Amino acid sequence: MQYRTNPKTGEQISALAFGCMRFHKDEAEVERQIRYAINQGINYFDTAYIYTGSEAILGRILAKDDLRSQVYIADKLPYYLVRKPADFERLFQTQLTRLQTDYIDYYMVHMLPSLTSWEKLCQLGILDWIQEKKASGAIRQMGFSFHGSGQDFIDLIDAWDWEFTMIQYNYYDEHFQAGRRGLEYAAEKGIPVMVMEPLRGGTLVHQLPPAAQAVWEKAPGKRSPAEWALRWVWDHPQVLTALSGMTTMEMLEENIRVASQGSPGSLTDQELALYDQVSTAIRAVLKSPCTGCGYCMPCPAGVDIPLCLTKLNDAALGGRWMSMYWYAATGDGKNASLCNGCGKCEKHCPQGIPIRTALQQTVRELERFPYGVIRFMTRKMLKKKR
Repeated sequence: MQYRTNPKTGEQISALAFGCMRFHKDEAEVERQIRYAINQGINYFDTAYIYTGSEAILGRILAKDDLRSQVYIADKLPYYLVRKPADFERLFQTQLTRLQTDYIDYYMVHMLPSLTSWEKLCQLGILDWIQEKKASGAIRQMGFSFHGSGQDFIDLIDAWDWEFTMIQYNYYDEHFQAGRRGLEYAAEKGIPVMVMEPLRGGTLVHQLPPAAQAVWEKAPGKRSPAEWALRWVWDHPQVLTALSGMTTMEMLEENIRVASQGSPGSLTDQELALYDQVSTAIRAVLKSPCTGCGYCMPCPAGVDIPLCLTKLNDAALGGRWMSMYWYAATGDGKNASLCNGCGKCEKHCPQGIPIRTALQQTVRELERFPYGVIRFMTRKMLKKKR
């Protein structure tokens, strides 16, 4: 495993971090993966208050065999649930209980969107609360995760003496959200940068259009799309660690292998040019930048928004018939046509996606003929299976 040094603390952090948002459904399998990850050198595990069950599962596993002492836990304060000063402590204590620990190594304000939001938290007393928690050792490092605009990121970096930050960064999003500008700006100020979505929610692996896939297939080295994407992130010396939500042992093994090889400045100019070709090919076909994070949920009208936008993109990437089938099979009763236009989802979307427009497009593309026939046949098959 490759390790990188936190410039603030001197801690050695594994280049590959275990993202805990999309755990395998079987907790025994999750434990097997986490134990394997620790044995192979992964020492950074990232979870959040709103990742359903994630904190509690991670806590139960790390409480065994003194695993907790071998890793760094990163967790997040859901600032959007803070209404009064007492909420800071209430939410934090809930997280400690779930994690079965008395301290969190890397704690961050979750999805902090702007300076205005930070100032509101300051008015509620978050600075005094952070100071007290750091003095007691309950919080070791304080930072924020980010999904907003580039300038908002710069403003937030300058607003306080942050000890780390986490941004979405991959070769497709090089100039999106905080982007390269934000990455380099934070690093220049000595602030460690953790990277999420290096594979863009799997889009850069499983949803590549044929033209993009062809670029990688012809490239030297016979690397998988996942390896190419991860190597691009680790090519940046400013990146302390990159999170990957690994749900299978195969993913875990491949990512660990790549993490032991990818190093800053290792990509050649010829290889870097390939990423531009792939990005261009992807942009030519995608309908929505949704990564399926689920922050827009729940929908008051019952729409499964991530599913709808994922299937919209799947259809755009050349699989309309199969997308329509799975849309009918897995999204029945949660389809885009239920949207009443309330806009609640757009207020919570970290990427500012015009979700209502995208859902209307989903209706046009996936709920037209022969969707009704597929839906009818799917219901009939599912009834037989029951």
